[in-house]
Amino acid sequence: MSGFDINHVTVSGSLTRDPELRELPSGQAVCSIRIAHNERFKDAAGEWADRAAYFDVTIWSGLGEWIGRNVTKGEKVVVAGRLRWREWEKDGDKRQAVDITADSVIPIPRQTTTQPAADTQANEEPPAPDSAAATASTSRAKAAA
Repeated sequence: MSGFDINHVTVSGSLTRDPELRELPSGQAVCSIRIAHNERFKDAAGEWADRAAYFDVTIWSGLGEWIGRNVTKGEKVVVAGRLRWREWEKDGDKRQAVDITADSVIPIPRQTTTQPAADTQANEEPPAPDSAAATASTSRAKAAA
């Protein structure tokens, strides 16, 4: 085996369901989430289209507890971690899956719109400068030159 094996992935996406937080018999917390990452591409007709990819993510211990309590379906996150390959048998059939074991999960805040001040209108233009102040600043600029 090579001493130069790299296993690192960073992906962003939206939670497809609320996090599933559980505690193992050992007392260790584990949180499971699934995120959808949308890739934008041009199709054969030259039109923009979206292609979704889904990733299962496992988050351990304190970070898992925090994500389980504070993040909900639909929220965007950035996940950095390692790929983990699993194999199991179900009804005599061997199954395989690759998922992400998270080292970090960063929730992305929703964008909020800024509200105009209560005493101004949204479409109101800023007041014109005072003509005396404008004249004074012009006089100072000429004197400095």
